[in-house]
Amino acid sequence: MAQHNELGKDGEKLAVDFLIKNGYTICETNYRFHKAEVDIIAQKGDVLAVVEVKTRSTDYFGDPQDFVKPKKIKLLVGAIDDYVIKNGLDVNVRFDIIGIIKNKKGIRLEHLEDAFLHF
Repeated sequence: MAQHNELGKDGEKLAVDFLIKNGYTICETNYRFHKAEVDIIAQKGDVLAVVEVKTRSTDYFGDPQDFVKPKKIKLLVGAIDDYVIKNGLDVNVRFDIIGIIKNKKGIRLEHLEDAFLHF
């Protein structure tokens, strides 16, 4: 497996652990719908959090969350619409980003709730 793929998988595991420690229930990981893949679908109370995880080894080119583009947002919205309808859910949906910098210096994790409001 390529090193960047391993970094991404490590980041998703860190994000899942972080969410669980913060009271979320993990509903799905790597949920696929057409061309979209939702990294994590988690629930806390009546909020369904759709979490995009971005992991980088450096912030030299910007924070990891800066790499979520409008096309990706559109794909995530379509995927979660399908998920909510298929599962007959009555929840508030929130789109979050967990940005992670993981390197020899350590791990920096930032959880941005309602992240797409800032685009």
